[in-house]
Amino acid sequence: MSAMGAGAPRHHDDTPDTAADFERLAAMPKGPEREALAEKLVEAWLPMARRLARRYRNRGENLEDLEQVAALGLVKAVDRYDPERGGAFQPYAIPTIVGELKRYFRDCAWDLHVPRRVQELRNKVRATIQDLAAAEGTGGSPTVAQVAEAADMSEEDVLTGMEAIDSFRSLSLDAELAGADDGYSLADTLGRPETRYDTVIARESVKPCLNQLPEREQHILYLRFFRDMTQAGIAEELGISQMHVSRLISRSCARIRNQVETEPRPDRIPVHA
Repeated sequence: MSAMGAGAPRHHDDTPDTAADFERLAAMPKGPEREALAEKLVEAWLPMARRLARRYRNRGENLEDLEQVAALGLVKAVDRYDPERGGAFQPYAIPTIVGELKRYFRDCAWDLHVPRRVQELRNKVRATIQDLAAAEGTGGSPTVAQVAEAADMSEEDVLTGMEAIDSFRSLSLDAELAGADDGYSLADTLGRPETRYDTVIARESVKPCLNQLPEREQHILYLRFFRDMTQAGIAEELGISQMHVSRLISRSCARIRNQVETEPRPDRIPVHA
């Protein structure tokens, strides 16, 4: 293979001369022979695709994943390229491969799905901040107003884009917090479920029902469940039979349960100012 063909300038060592092969590919019908030639062309241009993928290696994605995405873009470019239109393959393939990489970052690389508009704001704000920092030569961060003016955006959109910049990657709960020297993680800052919440809800639910019971039944339930007295002890204190105490407890509990399960929640759990 010689230079590149089709009169296109050669800037890298990964731009082979495949003009003749592409002309053959365009004239061949679908079948195993055409597929084999297409694979040969993909293999020849794969170094260029990998070079383009390496441009994005500092954005937090695995380089192998980026190279696979670039290879997919290359396969599409080989399949769609038409040499009869007069253009060389390289200027046709590069936008196709780069577009595939950008779509990957837009649709697949975010840990949390973000609307496309927010992604676009993020990319525009990020590029503007880099341009302003490079122009000033100080490495400092420009203000929101400066970014808005330079990018012709509203300050609200700039703030949205800035928030999205910090939302591209999620942080593990096990990650050690900045400045922590004892392994203190983000998970250590989170609250724990309060096991007694259910008890509070249950008590608030039955309070109105308890108040509707006759005084003697209220007293019996108090002795049984709050003072932890046995049915025999309650019977002795009230001067009634233990069986009668048992029937009163069962009847009262059934009544309360029925009210709690059937009455609307606002009636069961009053809201106090």
